[in-house]
Amino acid sequence: MNVPHRQIRAAYTDESITVYQAYDAAIAAPAVAAQRFVAPFRMERMTWIKPSFLWMMYRCGYATKPGQERVLAISLSREGFAWALAHSCLSHDDGRPGWPARLRRSPVRIQWDPERGTGHEALPYRSIQIGLSGEAVRRYVAEWTLGIADITERVREVHAALRGGADVGALLPVERPYPLTGELEETIGATPR
Repeated sequence: MNVPHRQIRAAYTDESITVYQAYDAAIAAPAVAAQRFVAPFRMERMTWIKPSFLWMMYRCGYATKPGQERVLAISLSREGFAWALAHSCLSHDDGRPGWPARLRRSPVRIQWDPERGTGHEALPYRSIQIGLSGEAVRRYVAEWTLGIADITERVREVHAALRGGADVGALLPVERPYPLTGELEETIGATPR
């Protein structure tokens, strides 16, 4: 499979895109009940969303790391996701003029980290992590979130199957290349089409 070095791959529909976050039960349970993030979720902190299921599994250790025992699949409006990307800046200097000023004024950070396989092995292409702060967090909570599902049991099922040596392909979400305009590709540092 020839995957571009920096490409968003995600589960999405015409209206929404699925991103993942992992929290402890104190944050996850109220969010699932309210179908939006509520206290004790803190809007003052940067929150990172991840469209890659396997990168989230790497980050949370298949829901085994302290404070990350509950994995949430958040359905976001594609309109909100596009706003986040359009108002973003790479976390690291991209060599383009004005990067420090863009970093200071942007409410969204973009990081491209090695994508991960089912055993947490680094793959030769990157996965996007999107950090939301300030206005972006407020919009995420109040406008963009269409639904929140607790997928922890599915995560545990995948993890158990892997430990048993099973093929987990059918248990994983189907993630496809996410369509971007040329302008958004440039903004987030994606590999051009």
